[in-house]
Amino acid sequence: MNTIFDPFNLVLIGIAAFIFWRLKSVLGTRTGHERPPVEMRPKPAPQPASATPDLPPSHPQPEAPKIPVWQGHAPEGSPDAKALEAIATADAHFTVPYFLDGARSAYEMITHAYAQGDKAELQPLLASDVYEGFSQAIDGRAKLGETMESKLVAITSAAIEGVELNGKRASITIRFVSEFITARKSRQGEVLEGDPKKIREITDIWTFERDLRSRDPNWRLAATDAPS
Repeated sequence: MNTIFDPFNLVLIGIAAFIFWRLKSVLGTRTGHERPPVEMRPKPAPQPASATPDLPPSHPQPEAPKIPVWQGHAPEGSPDAKALEAIATADAHFTVPYFLDGARSAYEMITHAYAQGDKAELQPLLASDVYEGFSQAIDGRAKLGETMESKLVAITSAAIEGVELNGKRASITIRFVSEFITARKSRQGEVLEGDPKKIREITDIWTFERDLRSRDPNWRLAATDAPS
């Protein structure tokens, strides 16, 4: 019996022929004009935009005009304005806002040290004659057994009252308006002056001095005065 025509083989041949026909219908036949296969490579990542795009060359911009050192603190052309300009010329680091910040800090330190009777803290902040006056007042309180309570609540203003430059010695006068709670008490604790529970407004006129030739950048309290 010829096995080619075996029913089982005929079934297999039929299945194979059917599969071949399906593949041909799906894949088609080559005609010689097909495009070459596309390579499956990842697309290159897009290049980031330049952080500094090319711009046409710019022309140099003119510098902003320098603000005069006296502006906002003294009238233009006044003796105080001219003195402030001379101080700034002699000391390149001098500015009025920076000076006033330092004057406020000095005012707070000096008033606190005086109330506490701390002469060691006062000495580097005061000119010698002013230190002597403060020291005598502290010693007088101690001799009487008196104490002083003082609390600075706020400095409400600190403004320039006058400026002088004699040679290389500069002096600037400041009017301080501040709020304090102060009381001077006896040895027995009796209030002799002030009120330990009441805020008082106090005005002080202080003059600070500095030799502009000195390497020491600190200004010292050279005079105190009562407001007129």
